[in-house]
Amino acid sequence: MTSGSAIGDSAAALPISQVAAALGLKDEQFEPCGWHKAKLKLGLERELADRPAAKYIDVTAVSPTPLGEGKTVTTIGLAMALNRLGRPAIATLREPSMGPVFGIKGGGAGGGRATLLPADDVNLHFTGDIHAVSAATNLLAAMMDNHLKRGKSPVVDESTVTWRRSIDMNDRGLGRVITGIGDVPQAPLRETGFDLTAASEVMAILALATSLEDLRHRVGKILVGLTPGREPVFAEDIGCAGAMAALLRDAIRPNLVQTCENTPALVHAGPFGNIAHGNSSVLADLCATRLADFVITESGFGADCGAEKFFNIKCRTSGLRPDAEVLVCTVRALKMQSGRVKVRPGRPLPEELTTENIDMLTAGAVNLEAHIEIIRQFGVPVVVAVNRFPDDTDRELNAIQKIAQEAGAVATAVSDAFSTGGDGAQALAKAVVQAADQPSHFEFLYPLDLPLKEKIETIATRIYGAAGVDYSPLANRRLQLYSDLGYGKLPVCIAKTQYSLSHDPALMGRPTGFQFPIRDVRLASGAGFLFALSGDIRTMPGLPSEPAARRIDIDAAGNITGLT
Repeated sequence: MTSGSAIGDSAAALPISQVAAALGLKDEQFEPCGWHKAKLKLGLERELADRPAAKYIDVTAVSPTPLGEGKTVTTIGLAMALNRLGRPAIATLREPSMGPVFGIKGGGAGGGRATLLPADDVNLHFTGDIHAVSAATNLLAAMMDNHLKRGKSPVVDESTVTWRRSIDMNDRGLGRVITGIGDVPQAPLRETGFDLTAASEVMAILALATSLEDLRHRVGKILVGLTPGREPVFAEDIGCAGAMAALLRDAIRPNLVQTCENTPALVHAGPFGNIAHGNSSVLADLCATRLADFVITESGFGADCGAEKFFNIKCRTSGLRPDAEVLVCTVRALKMQSGRVKVRPGRPLPEELTTENIDMLTAGAVNLEAHIEIIRQFGVPVVVAVNRFPDDTDRELNAIQKIAQEAGAVATAVSDAFSTGGDGAQALAKAVVQAADQPSHFEFLYPLDLPLKEKIETIATRIYGAAGVDYSPLANRRLQLYSDLGYGKLPVCIAKTQYSLSHDPALMGRPTGFQFPIRDVRLASGAGFLFALSGDIRTMPGLPSEPAARRIDIDAAGNITGLT
């Protein structure tokens, strides 16, 4: 197979002005950022409101192996295949965090013949959006510490401050830190920490904001602490919201790039799928729905993570409703879900996953059946895309399709976009077109006026298969506090492992009868949801024993190698 980097180097990228022109954009509606990237004009979705709305397709997956199952490759390949069929399509994807780029998974710009261009730029720094999010997050932390140290009004009870700093790098050593050592005049001596930028509330706000005005309002409503009288104190109250919004002024504009077949793609915002809400920006999708016949967006990790949050959080904000859901599945992922072989993050996959074994595959297919049922609860037609790997056999691929159809998928197709690009996803594209033409009876999993605990328990029991939920004393106190402060009608974003439907990555297949533990709850008042942290999930991941960064290098001509 050809590596994603090699394709990115050899593919002939068009000037971004040509890609924009093919979408019918005028010169004043986009701003080039170099030869092959551009920022879209703010308010573009309103300017194009008279155009017909596109069919809206989300791509999710079964519970993945640590190396991923090719959701991004499938998303890009499907968009390219639709364009080949004469159905103009745009892929909308998240911006890769440099945490996983340098950690386990490597680059997030697709791979092989289903790659975004310019791939290296997309993976590293891109248009600076993620850095702007980090800067805005850290500015608020510095302003908060200065506010505390100098005793400014409104007075904030130091013990109630939960705002943390962020960095776009897996660095577990920063998860807990002490600031203000040495009697620093601008910072009190206290324990705090860093989150991965992709897990920060500011990133969630960037992804959910519907305009610059909405962004400014949301940033101002970030809760930073409480007064001694238990009144809320917001970023607006300490005079930081305006400066944060100024840092994010350009970051809120969606980024236009292209695939290696020169079809358009919007890459914007990057909240994590297992920690945050795991979807690209609302603004990018709103723009894309007026620029094409089909919009193919991608949710992080499995249907239990990114897709559930896509439905319950992103679709509530955007007002968009999905016409179909693509569920990506692989032979190796289902074999892992059988529980008969151990897979360790950062290490090569065991040989058992790449050798034909129908019995192991069938045992793990209960995970596929569960994900199909999860999606069907939302009333959306499911198309299962079996992402082909070189070691897969026809017997295994056929077995998966048969199981998926019996479980309620409206269609199945084998996709080979990695090896053959849009041509390899033609069958999938035809299946998606047919599914999107079927009636979609979309509905949310829960009403917003449901109490917070009932929302959490609805997700845990109906999506994860839990018997019930256990709350730590801290989680109970915070749920009560946030309800008392008037935040009880927000949706809930649960942070949990992506490797299992449960909270425990060791529970494979389709676990049932377990208690789902909530150890902490955080309020993202500006983003408009609550984080509920389960099990051992951390908002600052660490590096594996063999980080992807070890294989990345650059030659004398400036070409980057090893970034796949």
